[in-house]
Amino acid sequence: MSLSDVMSEELLPVTKRPTSDNKTGSWRTSTPEITDKCTGCGICASFCPDGCIAMVAASGKFPRKAQIDYDFCKGCLICVAECPVKAVIIKSKEKEK
Repeated sequence: MSLSDVMSEELLPVTKRPTSDNKTGSWRTSTPEITDKCTGCGICASFCPDGCIAMVAASGKFPRKAQIDYDFCKGCLICVAECPVKAVIIKSKEKEK
């Protein structure tokens, strides 16, 4: 297959939003939580491998804030590591019996 053949192929739409088939379930042991220190820079959303962090309108000092969709968050905590103002904290989740 040549490059021109590949370029002429119809591509499937790419979405950042996970599908409902990828919901996390109950195995996540740590949960990131956005605090009031969030400046709305969007770095956490850029690094989230599951696309489950959205920037939403906020009132107060900053016009937007990160919001996590916990249905899709896998608990990788990359957002915690990448936040430049340490506005994302780790909440431990006790395993359900």
